[in-house]
Amino acid sequence: MTTESRINNFVLLNTGKAVHHGDWNWKNICSPFIRIHYIVKGTAKIIYNDSSVNLKEGMIYLTPSYKNHSYQCDGDLSLVYIHIYEATGSNLSIFDLADFPTEIKTDPLIKNLVYRLLKTNPNRELHNFDPKSYDYQSRLFQNIALQNKLPLSLEMETQGILNQLLARFLELASFENLDTDSRILKALHTIHQHISETISIGTLSSICALTNDHFIRLFKKEMGITPNKYIIQKKIERAQLLLLIRPVPVKELAYSLGFDNIPYFNRLFKHQTGNTPGSYRKKMHI
Repeated sequence: MTTESRINNFVLLNTGKAVHHGDWNWKNICSPFIRIHYIVKGTAKIIYNDSSVNLKEGMIYLTPSYKNHSYQCDGDLSLVYIHIYEATGSNLSIFDLADFPTEIKTDPLIKNLVYRLLKTNPNRELHNFDPKSYDYQSRLFQNIALQNKLPLSLEMETQGILNQLLARFLELASFENLDTDSRILKALHTIHQHISETISIGTLSSICALTNDHFIRLFKKEMGITPNKYIIQKKIERAQLLLLIRPVPVKELAYSLGFDNIPYFNRLFKHQTGNTPGSYRKKMHI
């Protein structure tokens, strides 16, 4: 990884301990926020589009932002949840750079860090465990405000704990797709730095000193997706977040992301999320 791909700041949104009795069953969650679960006791399942993971006692689990998933729980389950917002700005997300494992083993240090985070952030628990009820604007503003009001020592400690937890997953992550060609990494940085603009293949291929056709083939080989599809995916992901944190009309939001055709933006958004921008905002604000 280059100095350009430095780690972004992580903001704690929610953390708390929850006890469920066959009621942790939520479907089709696709959130702008990262989720970490430490399983204290019991079993459950996280279901992704192409796989599922059986949650086991004493293990810790990571679900990246924007990854569609569901929860299934048929019995008793006790867990600690941690919800995180990655403040990327114009930088790449760490999840764009690496393929993270879903599950890692805990050890005494990890367990102590999880409970230390709970102790130092006592007002971050959820009042309703339905994801549709807590991924919404006022709660987001409230929790970011709480983070900003922490004493500097606790703010640094919270940031350090989040970094240490994520570092354990990062240690086992795969970077092989991006290590093979630095030109694609340069293109990814350019896309994220100019996500609010119209980004042409010609511009990206020129930055990489490649012909358009060569750039498209190399990008698809490294990323498993064409550059145009990747750009649209990242624009829609940014739109999902902005719909939650900015009370702006959908038309204005579309313009801010480089779309001048609003019906086209609406179609792309619905294709990726299953909802129109307006219905997505209402759904997440329940």
